[in-house]
Formats: sequence, structure tokens, C-alpha cells
Amino acid sequence: MVSVVLRHLTKRFGSIVAVNQANLEVQEGEFLVIVGESGCGKTTTLRLIAGLERPDSGTIDIGGVPVNDLPIGQRGVQMIFQNYALWPHMKVFDDRSYSNLSLPLKIRKWPQLKIREFMRPLTQKLGIEESFFRRKPQELSGGQQQRVALGRAMTTSPRVLLMDEPLSNLDPPNRLKVRGEIVKFHCENRLTTLYVTHNLADALALGERIAVMREGRFEQVDAPENLMRRPASDYVADFFKASELNPREALP
Repeated sequence: MVSVVLRHLTKRFGSIVAVNQANLEVQEGEFLVIVGESGCGKTTTLRLIAGLERPDSGTIDIGGVPVNDLPIGQRGVQMIFQNYALWPHMKVFDDRSYSNLSLPLKIRKWPQLKIREFMRPLTQKLGIEESFFRRKPQELSGGQQQRVALGRAMTTSPRVLLMDEPLSNLDPPNRLKVRGEIVKFHCENRLTTLYVTHNLADALALGERIAVMREGRFEQVDAPENLMRRPASDYVADFFKASELNPREALP
């Protein structure tokens, strides 16, 4: 487990300042959820941490080490995208050839037996049934694709997990089910996780703390109950009030 610290982080796209002098500290093993209006810089922040974008200024520390100049593969970070980014032409899992789950291990030249022994407990933990192994992503439900994406991310034993709106394409029953599975997975692994969503029910169910982002900066970072009861600004108060959240929706 490692911490993630952003100091005065800034990213511009032409005249648009997507992230503006942002400061954030994520504790070791914490599940932190970032919420905010569309275009406030949530996804860009994740992409900066992952190394998919380069900041114009400011620093990113992972485990106390500056990573601004480190390539993606050396940061110990994995990112799960909104569309899961699974390889459509590959099966879910095949220890003999390239597949969605085995590819990262094949690239590292792991032998077949080692891959099989590594993946067996992981697929069981994530509920990826053997009957799914020969299927391709388009033959899976949204919830099943989400489990495969999480499994692929875990094959590299990341220190930090980044999740960008992973539940947005799921129908309500599957959304609740997979949300509960994410909570269970985090409790079992305590992997430092940053999770972006526009859905406050998801944020309240998942986040040990929630970071409210506004125009590229973090307006307030606090425990969910503090954000609801003691908002630091009118913006935060109005943001939660405008959600008209049904408390039952926040149950994992």
C-alpha cells in the first residue's frame, strides 16, 4: 500500500485549464472517490496520475517518490476505464496463448503453469467463472466485463488502482451488485484506490473519503458524513443538495 500526493498540479489543453493548482493527499490503502460536475478535471486528474498525460506544473508523488518523469509502466498504477478497454478479439482467459487476463503475464514471459496458478484464486475471488474463459468481451454482460477489467488490472500487482466511471454503463441491478463486489474487493485487498464518478450514490457507498472537485481544484476532501453535515462552502452544500439523493441508493 502506498500514498498518493498531488501538489499544485496543473494541466492545460490550449486555453482550457483542466486541472488548476490541485492539491490532494490519498492515504495508504484508502478508497477515495472524486466527484464533481462534468468538465471539472476528474478524469484528467486520473490520467495525470497514471502517466497518460503530463502535467504542465506541479508534482505527483506515489509512495513518497516523485513520478512526474517516470513512464507509465514504472509507476505501479493501473487504470480501469469507463468502457473497460478490453481487447475485443481476445478471449477472457487462456493460459496457453494471449487473452485479456493472460496478456500482461505472457508479456513478462511467465510459464503456463505459473499463469494458471496465479489466475485461479484471482478469478475465483472476482467471480469470473470458468464458463466465461473462452468468451470474448462482446459475449459478456457489463458486470462480467467489469470483473474481467479488474482482474486484468490486478495481474500486474499494482500499488494504486484508478477507476474512471466503471459502473456508468450498467443497469441499476447490476450497478448495485458490482458496487458491492468493489467494496468487498477493497476490504480484502486494501489497495490504494482513486475512483471517479458523477453518481453520488456510488460515491457515498464506496468512498472512505470524497473529494469534491470544482473547476480543476478540490473544494473539499472529507468523510461522506462531514460533507453532508458540514460542507466547507455553498458550492459543496448545493452540490449534494442538487443530487436529491435517496438514502437507500447509497447502500452497498
